[in-house]
Formats: sequence, C-alpha cells, structure tokens
Amino acid sequence: MSSKIRVGIIGTGNIGTDLLMKVQRSKFLECTIFSGRNLASSGMSKAAAMGVRLSDEGIDIIVREPDLCDIVFDATSAKSHLAHASILEQLGKFVIDMTPAKIGVLCVPEVNLEEAIGSRNVNMITCGGQASIPIAYAISKVHSEIDYIETVSTISSRSAGPGTRINIDEYIEATEKGLKLFCGVSHAKAMINLNPANPAIDMQTTVLVELKNPDIENILVEIEKMVSKIQRYVPGYKLIVKPTFDNGKLLTTVRVQGLGDYLPKFAGNLDIINCAAIEVAEHFAHKKLAKV
Repeated sequence: MSSKIRVGIIGTGNIGTDLLMKVQRSKFLECTIFSGRNLASSGMSKAAAMGVRLSDEGIDIIVREPDLCDIVFDATSAKSHLAHASILEQLGKFVIDMTPAKIGVLCVPEVNLEEAIGSRNVNMITCGGQASIPIAYAISKVHSEIDYIETVSTISSRSAGPGTRINIDEYIEATEKGLKLFCGVSHAKAMINLNPANPAIDMQTTVLVELKNPDIENILVEIEKMVSKIQRYVPGYKLIVKPTFDNGKLLTTVRVQGLGDYLPKFAGNLDIINCAAIEVAEHFAHKKLAKV
C-alpha cells in the first residue's frame, strides 16, 4: 500500500471541522479540500492553520475540479444533501452523508460496515442512531421477537448547533428507520432532549425494549461485546446502566464522551457520528489502497 486517499469535506461547521481534525491524523486519509460558504468562519480559520486548501464554493469546487478527492463527506444539511447526492454520484465519488437525508445505505459500522462500503452513498443516520442502534441490535440477537423499541438521547443544548436543530424531524425519522431496519422491529420511537445544564452534560442514550421473559445474562454478554467493539473507534462510549427489567420493559443506558479534537468532550453526540464516519472512510480507503 502507498500514499493516502484524498478526502473532500463539504460543510465547515462544527461537524465538518471536527471531521477535518480526525481525517488529518488518519493513516489512510488526507483532506485535499475543505469547502463551505464563509471563508471567515472559525472552521475555515482552523483549516487554514493546518494548511488545508479552502473554498467558499461549497460543492461547486468539486464539480469544477472532480480530481480533488475520492471520498466526500457531506456535513451540510439533509435538504442540501438531497441536491448534492445525484451530483456526487455522477462524479463517481464515494459519499459519506453526515445528514439525516436517508438517501444512501444506512450504516452503523459494527453492524453493516462491509455492506455499506459496497455502495456509493453511505448515510451515518444520526448521533442518536449511532449510540442506540448497536445496543438495540445486540438485544435483538438474543431476542428476535421484539416488537417495540424506544430510544431517548439527552445531549447538552450547547452541543446542538443550528444543523441539529433544523433537522430534528429528519433526526427522528432517520433514527427510527435505522432501528426498524437493523433490529427487525415493526415499531420504534426515537426522542432527543436538549439539556441546558451548566456545566454541560455528556450525551446519554437510553434504550427501552418491550420483552417477555428476557434472557438478561445473555443480553448483557451481547451488549458488553458490542460496547467493547465500539470503544475501538469511540473510546468514550460506556455502558452506565446495565440491562434492567421491570414491568415488561428492558432498559439500558450508555454515555458518550467525545475525544475533544475540535469540539468539547461533552459533545459526544457529534463525536460519535464523526468517529463512525471516519471508521467507514478508513475501511473504504484501506481496501482501495490495498489494490494499488
């Protein structure tokens, strides 16, 4: 293997800038274009200090210079990605969608990574989806007859930027779609709470499953296996409430603390989806480089 795979990032807000930090320390990736709409933004300033090429043309710079990158992270909005997806497909790019647009193959790395990188557009669902779906999936491996799953993610209001707030409806729809798809359930409900507490809280996600006679011992084994796997790329992902059964409902909770690359450590909601996206990109890049 030689060199690295070139990456373009569209969207220079918190998610895009944090992605940039993670890309630049990767063994397999390098950012060759960081593109948004405002060259004076804090994200652009950070990228400039790192010596990364900048643009205020959004996706247009990649359209004009398609050889700039092989992988494109779209960190804009669900509405914008609806327009970007077909353009990037025509350009033959491997796209990792950070928005809840639900166009591409939904991906949770520890559940369907190989399937996802076989497509050209991978959707990272939502932060709540990346936190909750692995746990729900682990439970479904023990009990396949689940009919209903409910998840509640509580995050600091300080880690919910304009993009998160604009896309709340899409967030709920994408998370519920992922739960149904990966866990084989017919009914799912996803909720998100913004907590204004100061000091800011870490992300916490609770998964509630309706079950009869749960095998708590084996459920815990599967959950702990899953948590260990996710900690490989999200070190701050921790099980804080072990599976507890009461009145026909199984409940368990995880906490997510970020790496603190660009965002505060309490912004685990943004960090987990970025770490998952980097995992997808690196796996794709590793396979591509192995063929060189």
